[in-house]
Amino acid sequence: MADSKEIMATGRRKCAIAVVKLVKGKGRIFVNGKKLADYIGNMPSVEMMMYRPLVLTENQEKYDVRAKVVGGGIVAQAAAIRHGISRALLKSNEEYKNVLKAEGLLTRDARVKERKKYGRKRARKRFQFSKR
Repeated sequence: MADSKEIMATGRRKCAIAVVKLVKGKGRIFVNGKKLADYIGNMPSVEMMMYRPLVLTENQEKYDVRAKVVGGGIVAQAAAIRHGISRALLKSNEEYKNVLKAEGLLTRDARVKERKKYGRKRARKRFQFSKR
């Protein structure tokens, strides 16, 4: 499978869904056709989070990442891309499984916002109680 030109995988987090393609390259990440720095702005911690699977598997200079992301906010999209990169790396080489699994990068973070309930202001917040 590693001989193919591009490796595709899907990553998810909250409402964000990322379709990730790993292509032979120099370690650049493109999100929705833009360079990573242009897409997320000045957020170095988010940028480091996205590069984490590539750094752990020592592939940061081997692959370019092309991601198409929809839904969620910037941080949720970054986590979805990270999940997709991890899954794509696993497709390219099964030996990365132990490293990625130990860091928790193969697990989908399923926490989503709780829905609003009727008679409440938000999911759990209540209106102020008035005795009189």
